[in-house]
Amino acid sequence: MSEPNSIRFGGSTIEYQVRRSERRKKTIQITVDGGGVQVSAPIATPDRDLQAIVRKRAPWILGHSSEGMLNASPKQFVSGETLPYLGRNVRLLVESGRVGSPDVRFDHWRFRIVVPEDWGHRERYASIRRSVVAWYRDRAKERLTSLVERWWPLLGVGQKSIVLIRDQRQRWGSCAPDGALRFNWRAAMLKPSLVEYIVVHELAHLTLRHHSKEFWVLLSDVMPDVQQRRKALSEAGRWLPL
Repeated sequence: MSEPNSIRFGGSTIEYQVRRSERRKKTIQITVDGGGVQVSAPIATPDRDLQAIVRKRAPWILGHSSEGMLNASPKQFVSGETLPYLGRNVRLLVESGRVGSPDVRFDHWRFRIVVPEDWGHRERYASIRRSVVAWYRDRAKERLTSLVERWWPLLGVGQKSIVLIRDQRQRWGSCAPDGALRFNWRAAMLKPSLVEYIVVHELAHLTLRHHSKEFWVLLSDVMPDVQQRRKALSEAGRWLPL
């Protein structure tokens, strides 16, 4: 079974399929053909190692790929696909069962999704997507609320705010004049360090509304690697699948 993945390199998206094998012991092989970019690897190779190798070989891959090979394909929500959660790719297992609506569960770093037995593909797709987004929104609410409470005293913010989860496609977060914090539910897909950066960024806006030098000094005082996280967030946001 293959696993779909992608990276951004320059202005291009490289979509690649990972094929793991127990018989392959050490070597990792990248091939480009009519079926796209294939990465063959030992079964226990971490996703981050494969991603690093693809990124390193990206100039070679781009030189041997057509535009059609590089276009990212939308998720179909079928078994074998992956979705990111806290910066890790989590495999989907989609099954039919006696349920009235899709049931999404996260079990041992696997998404198990049960859908009604008599649903067609189009009906399944739309309903699964809604259920998956609802799951992410709940996780985002829990994590972001906890992080706001943790970082609040470190920034010396006096006004307590309300954390709202929104579908803000162009923004990770925002801070309203009344102090209400709004965050994008897709933050739950990111690495924990990047979620922290989003929270600290918006909390700082409760004190300083603009992106002045003073604002970035405030962030650096509590998060010394703020610029590295800012850059990593910009890169990570380009490949989120939903």
